[in-house]
Amino acid sequence: MLAETRRQLLLELIARQGFATLDELVRALNVSESTVRRDLEGLDATGAIKRTHGGAVFLGEARSMPALEDRVATATLEKSAIGRAAAALVDDGDTVLLDGGTTTLEVARALMGRPVQVVTNSLPIAQLLASSKDTDLILIGGYVYPRTGVALGPLAIAMMQGIRVRKAMLGAGGIMPDGVFNSNLLLVETERQMMACGQERILVADHTKFGRQTLTWLCGLREFASLVTDPGTSLEQRRMVESAGVTVHVASFEEPESTDVSVSPTIRNGVARPHVPAHATRQES
Repeated sequence: MLAETRRQLLLELIARQGFATLDELVRALNVSESTVRRDLEGLDATGAIKRTHGGAVFLGEARSMPALEDRVATATLEKSAIGRAAAALVDDGDTVLLDGGTTTLEVARALMGRPVQVVTNSLPIAQLLASSKDTDLILIGGYVYPRTGVALGPLAIAMMQGIRVRKAMLGAGGIMPDGVFNSNLLLVETERQMMACGQERILVADHTKFGRQTLTWLCGLREFASLVTDPGTSLEQRRMVESAGVTVHVASFEEPESTDVSVSPTIRNGVARPHVPAHATRQES
């Protein structure tokens, strides 16, 4: 079979399911694992799919929201690393609430194929996870903000009042010494309810969010147990967050070598490493 034909078949398989494991693709095409890996690398380079731990995710539809499309191009490597590191804080069997946004979308990618429950108000995240047979999905309804595909407002808030999760992961529009900010009033109201749902609250934000004060104040930094960020966040900025009693995890740009989706990487000294169960340790300053 020609490489071009084989890659087209791979793309069609992944697109049909949204996510496919490496083993599934090897069996479907009856070729070697190394051949599939090379083909996935080629498809990943085109932007059609994204390789994950043990498989690949289809990207063709998940970036269809205009504002999301614009923001995906910003700090892409950083957000991908943060996504992997944040997912490493999730244990198999956990229930996780994911806020809408490009960074939490990367968390969702890293959770693909994991036996977890995901609650989200994001249509792009729901679309990504809907075809994952091992991941339970609960979609929060409400007014859908057309630019980002995120459900906001009274209906979303009312639905979440009966929900409790082990971890709530939220993004940020800006981070200042006096707290976390976002640019949409309805979004902030919805996020406050999300925080009320979480036994543990985790902030995921890349270095570009520091020093930015957007329209609406969400909460003080001390409302979060942890921050997951990238190496571009300065030591001074990390200490500012730590002074509020928040544990800072600095993600690594290294991708774990393991392809077993049942193995969650853990963060040790900023480097993601395979380990079961997944536990993250504090990044030393």
